[in-house]
Formats: sequence, C-alpha cells, structure tokens
Amino acid sequence: MGHHNGLSLCFLIPEFWGDIAKDFYWKSKHTGQFMDYNFDVTKGEIYIKCMEGATTNICYNVLDCNVHERRLGDKVAFYWEGNEPGDEMTVTYRELLQQVCQFANVLKSQGVKKGDRVSIYMPMVVELVVAMLACVRIGAVHSIVFAGFSAESLCERILDSQCSLLITADGFYRGDKLINLKVIADDALQKCRDKSFPVQRCIMLKHLSKEVEAIPLSSQSPPAKRPCPDLQVPWNPEVDQCWLSLLSGVSEECEPEWCDCEDPLFILYTSGSTGKPKGVLHTIGGYMLYVATTFKLVFDYHPDDVYWCTADIGWITGHSYITYGPLANGATSVLFEGLPTYPEVSRMWEIVDKYQVTKFYTAPTAIRLLMKYGSEPVQKYKRDSLKVLGTVGEPINPEAWQWYYSVVGEKRCPVVDTFWQTETGGHVLTPLPAATPMKPGSATFPFFGVVPAILNESGEELEGPSEGYLVFKQPWPGVMRTVYGNHQRFETTYFEQFPGYYVTGDGCRRDKDGYYWITGRIDDMLNVSGHLLSTAEVESALVEHEAVVEAAVVSRPHPVKGESLYCFVTLTDGVSFNRTLEAELKKQVREKIGAIATPDFIQNAPGLPKTRSGECRKRSTAFTWSVCHGKSRCF
Repeated sequence: MGHHNGLSLCFLIPEFWGDIAKDFYWKSKHTGQFMDYNFDVTKGEIYIKCMEGATTNICYNVLDCNVHERRLGDKVAFYWEGNEPGDEMTVTYRELLQQVCQFANVLKSQGVKKGDRVSIYMPMVVELVVAMLACVRIGAVHSIVFAGFSAESLCERILDSQCSLLITADGFYRGDKLINLKVIADDALQKCRDKSFPVQRCIMLKHLSKEVEAIPLSSQSPPAKRPCPDLQVPWNPEVDQCWLSLLSGVSEECEPEWCDCEDPLFILYTSGSTGKPKGVLHTIGGYMLYVATTFKLVFDYHPDDVYWCTADIGWITGHSYITYGPLANGATSVLFEGLPTYPEVSRMWEIVDKYQVTKFYTAPTAIRLLMKYGSEPVQKYKRDSLKVLGTVGEPINPEAWQWYYSVVGEKRCPVVDTFWQTETGGHVLTPLPAATPMKPGSATFPFFGVVPAILNESGEELEGPSEGYLVFKQPWPGVMRTVYGNHQRFETTYFEQFPGYYVTGDGCRRDKDGYYWITGRIDDMLNVSGHLLSTAEVESALVEHEAVVEAAVVSRPHPVKGESLYCFVTLTDGVSFNRTLEAELKKQVREKIGAIATPDFIQNAPGLPKTRSGECRKRSTAFTWSVCHGKSRCF
C-alpha cells in the first residue's frame, strides 16, 4: 500500500468496491459507472457520485440484515456504560431494531418526512443511536450537535440546516458535573424564534429525571444510578414532548424508506476558517461501503471482538466508528457516557477488563492525560484481552505513542494511527495492524483507492521524500459531497487552491520509505484535544464583548491538548485589563461556542501587527514570540 499509480488504480477501484458492495442489500442496482467525478474547478462544477441510481437503506443494512439474514438478533450491539460505575445496560441487535422501528414511527407521527433535517443534541446514551438510525430508516437527514456545544452553536446549526425537529435529553453528568441539557436546548430554541425560525417540535428523553417505576419492561432505558430529583426541567407544552410517552402503543414494525445512493445521509458541522461552521454533507451508499470496509480492515475485525471507541457520537469519529462502521459489520461495541478520569484515573482499563475489550480506539489527548498519572493505574488491570490499539483526532507525538504501545498494550498490540477528517468520512491514511511496520507518529499509507500527493506552493507534485500540502487526486466512496446549502463554499474551501485536487488543509511530510507524517494545519485552524477550532470563530466571540476592539488567536503548544488557544485582545480606550475581565472573556467564548473553545491564555495587546491591507499578521515572528518562545513550529 505504498506509492500508487493513479491510472491503474482507476481500473481496479470499481472491481474492489463492487465486490464489497455484494455484501450489502440493494433494493435496485446501480447503472452506469461505479464512480463519476470532477475535481477540477476549471472544468466545471465539482461533483462526486458513487453507484448513482442504486437504492438502499443504511438502517436496513446495519440492523434488519444482521437480525434476519445473519441471525445476529441475540448478539450484543452495545454494552452501555454510564458515567457512574455500575450504571450499565446491554442492548442486542434485535432490541435495537425494535427500538429504532418504534422511534421511526414516532418521527413519522410528528410529520417528519424523507429529506427533512432533524437536529439531535444528546449525551452518549443508546437512545442517541436509536434517534440516528430512526431518522435514516425513514430517509430523514440527521444533524447531530455535540452535547458540549453552547446554545448559540446549537441555534446556528439548526438555522443553517433548517431543522424541523429537535431531539434532546433532560440532562447528564460529565464526571461530577451536571449538564442541564434541556435548559441549553430551550435557550437555543428561543434564539431560533428570535431569528424568525420557530422549531415546532422538541422531543426530550428523560435520562436523569425519569420515574423508575413508570418505565415499562419493554423499554431499554436504564434507570439512572444518579437520579436528580432537584433537576429543573423547563417544559413548553406547545413544543415539548416526552420520548417515553410518545412510544406508548407504537408499532415495532416500520418499513424502511428506499433511498438513492446519492441521497443525503447526514450533515455534520465542522469549524471553518471564516468562523462560520461548515455543514459537511455525506450521502448514503458510498459512505456505508467506506466506513464498513475501513472498520473491518483497519481494526482487523473478527466476529468475537469487543470494540470500544471512546469518541463522542457528536463528532465524525462517533458517526463512522461507533454507529455505522461497527453495526455494518455486526460488531459488539462499548458505548461510554463518562470521562477517562472519573471517578478514578484507571476507569478506562477497568472497563477494558470488564467487557474484555479487544480493539480500543482513542485520542492522543486522552493518552497524554493518562500518561501524567504514570503506569500504576494502568497496571492495576490486566488488559490481556487487548489486540489492537488505535488513535484518532490529531497526530500522536512519539512519546505518547511509546507509552500507549509499551504500557497500555505491553508491546504486543499493533497501534493504528489513523488520519482522516469529518470531510473524508473514514480513514484515508492508516497502517493496517500487523501488516504495516510501525513508525511512532506516522499515519503511514493510503487506504485502498485513496491517492495522496504532496504539493508545493505552486501546486507542483513533489516526488520521493518531501514536505508540503497534503492533497488527494481522486475521490473514494466515503468522501463528502458538498457543504450543505453552499456548494460554492465547498468548491472554494477544498478545490480552488489547487485545481484537480481535494485539498485537506493539512501540511504533510513523506519520508524515504513512503510513510506520511501530518505536520499540522496550514490554514487558520487549531486542533485542540482532537477538535478542530477556527481562530476566526473565537476572535469574533471575543470582539462581541463591549470592552474588546480587536482580537487575534494563535496556537500555543500544550502538553495534554496538543494545541491551546492563546488570545491577544486590544481593549477600548480607558478599559483596563484585569482578572475579572479575563474571566468574563473566557465565559463569553464558552457561551458562544462551547467549553472546548475556552481560551487558556488571554493577553492584553495595546496594538496588533498589521499587513498593508490592515489584516492582523498572526504569523509574524514578533507577534508569536511571546507565545511560542521562538519555536519554529509557530511560523
């Protein structure tokens, strides 16, 4: 899987993916070519089509086929592990299918139709998966918003995708911190109303405030181990409906809606360098094939595996490698609501032993966080079930890689360091376990059919060992199709800089052995704890404060998060910079975007360096010197 000849690959791709497609159910087969595309803006509109004309339904493939054809009805789909140890639940494929069909019928009764957008803002509970798959079953498009985002961020995403319905929960615990999710959701819905977009329906799951005795046995909702009698749940009877009440007497049979392979599957928002989030749109057929195949090969999946991805479903990792990829393979997964350090720093290894996890997938941030506590909390548990370790979200530094490999995996588990993006849908550069010699920190080689190149500033392809812009020369089935509602932005962001190539926005180095090493973002984006943040978004949140005239945000290296936010602010005349103002500004960013964007450092800067056109020169040496202490990585 080293260097590929793009031309010969073009002939192999339909054959390779065509063989894989035989493992899935198609209501009707595609006609014409397997993939059709244009990556060159100078030759017309950018488009990607895979198996156009074929019809299928992902929910049918990941549930009905597993239950009825592969006879996996009694197999565990998810071991749900709550925030509190002992708060747990098991759901089988048959139970999941029943719940999804019931909730799909509920959505239909609420007037949700094929093509409608549904916003989901929930914690890591089984009902989140149920809500996703219920949308997919009836051809609706889900837009999941990470439950750590603010009301402002949720409102912005509802407005952009014109969602007709919001699904949320009363609240959840993140460690020992209570998040009153319904209050935030209500705030977002009020902001939508203020902007003349009233959402007519909100379905709320009682996760913490449920009455245990009121739950019928057929419901798989777990009784909360930490009931919250004092949780104040606002209720608007004109809009709000209770998840459990809506299920009463609803049929467990629901015919799937057959959709074209190129119909939209979901929208997922990712930060954009302009500050306005981009609604990345994925479609049905190609995405299904791609996540199923990458999951199977990259994690060397076997039917007796217990797989655990620690990501949140609110991010692309959770979409592709908690929900769709594992379920398409009939896998058993752990779904974890809590934190790696709560209530003990050994919680993750306790869970590995409890469920005998064989394949474990987490972020370098979590690894660096746990490294701080040394090897003793890890070695309290056996972990002898582990066979493959994976990393995702950002490049892993060699020190963290070595600790993960040596301490967690005891030098017997291959580490798959996967490079991909919300936009790519699934892994694009990755080692294959036990097949690729490992180099700590390298994303290694392209997945089958993915053809990377490294370009210089002039757009010329560099051969052999080189460093420059990472691009891809042709599509693969799971790549995004557009930015929802803004195809022009899709073309501008990913295809205009170098016509003929998909531009990742990442810098990359290729070594003499053909291994790829991601060197970081080359646009105004930061990767904080594996989450992409736009500097422009944080800057605009800061300048909304009346005391701030101007703001500039740059990256500062961080031992756990990888990168942290260092903010410079120029204040209104007469305003002095003090602790109170600093706290106010941090709160402002948290409320506008979410806790993940909270600045680590805010510095008063009476004047910011400018270009001739008046733009702030964030990359000037003098400007970043105080932040990075002259480190070359900061340009």
